[in-house]
Amino acid sequence: MSTGVEMFDVGYALAEKKQKSFVQPSLIAYAKSKGVNLVCVDFHKSLEEQGPFDAIIHKHGGELWTQQLLQYKDRHPDVVIIDPPAAIAKLQNRISMLQAVEQVQISTGLGSCGIPKQLIVDSAEMLHDDSALSELTFPVIAKPMVADGSAKSHAMFLLFNTRGLNKLKPPMVLQEFVNHGGVIFKVYVVGKYIKCVRRKSLPDVNEEQVSTDEPLPFSQISNMVSGATMDENVAKAELPPANFIADVANGLREALGLRLFNFDVIKDLKAGNHFHVIDINYFPGYAKMPSYETVLTDFLLDLRHEKASDSNSDSMSLASIASKLGVSVEEV
Repeated sequence: MSTGVEMFDVGYALAEKKQKSFVQPSLIAYAKSKGVNLVCVDFHKSLEEQGPFDAIIHKHGGELWTQQLLQYKDRHPDVVIIDPPAAIAKLQNRISMLQAVEQVQISTGLGSCGIPKQLIVDSAEMLHDDSALSELTFPVIAKPMVADGSAKSHAMFLLFNTRGLNKLKPPMVLQEFVNHGGVIFKVYVVGKYIKCVRRKSLPDVNEEQVSTDEPLPFSQISNMVSGATMDENVAKAELPPANFIADVANGLREALGLRLFNFDVIKDLKAGNHFHVIDINYFPGYAKMPSYETVLTDFLLDLRHEKASDSNSDSMSLASIASKLGVSVEEV
């Protein structure tokens, strides 16, 4: 444990399930050894009763929590909030979630990045709008409009034609399915840290295989494609260029105003070196990453350094003003 160094107190406000998966004893112990004290926020008490906090990381949601957090920030301007509630809210709606991808700039020669063509279906009437539906090429993935981490928000379906749409209830997003070799790349972002890993995805779809009008739940499709051959394909899949992933991650971090998120990337098999971002999630399952304790603690130490730098900068500015006025800092 660090000695002679004031601890950096970080409150974590997480739902119970998230606490169990993220706040492992190994993380608490390692963070404390580096001078970071992780404190569980009690939602039955005010933040004022539990502080002071140097920083607060959170994934809880709800208007009451957001209001309390913002009020605490108003009373304690120096506290670092990870991340701003308004920025997190953009990822909880699939209309706004992928808009940030348009702002990403990729270095020349690394490939290109976009999102699959998609259609917002906000009413049952749109399911019968042939002109709107004709803009999409089936098969498509139907996703709930809300992406709040609930079981309902993960209820996704693969549809091979328009006849299956009548089985689903708007509001939802219809996103063209892109053949991508059955491999998805998950990119974890923790501040400046970026980690890309391979994961098994839905198999490619050929027109000859399409023989149903029924929407297929993702869980059912996943059960159909399990096996050693599929796992071997994932293991052999070539990762996207590291510089490409860094460009996308840095661009999204800036556009979203977030520091803790991950995004899913697929490579379009029909479009050369072109990739699609298909999903972005706030505060994902970091405990699945190797050495996540080190990564998260380093991130929190960076916050401490940034906070100290900002404080020194404010002090220097105040001293400069005092000098110009010919008075002491105390008088200013």
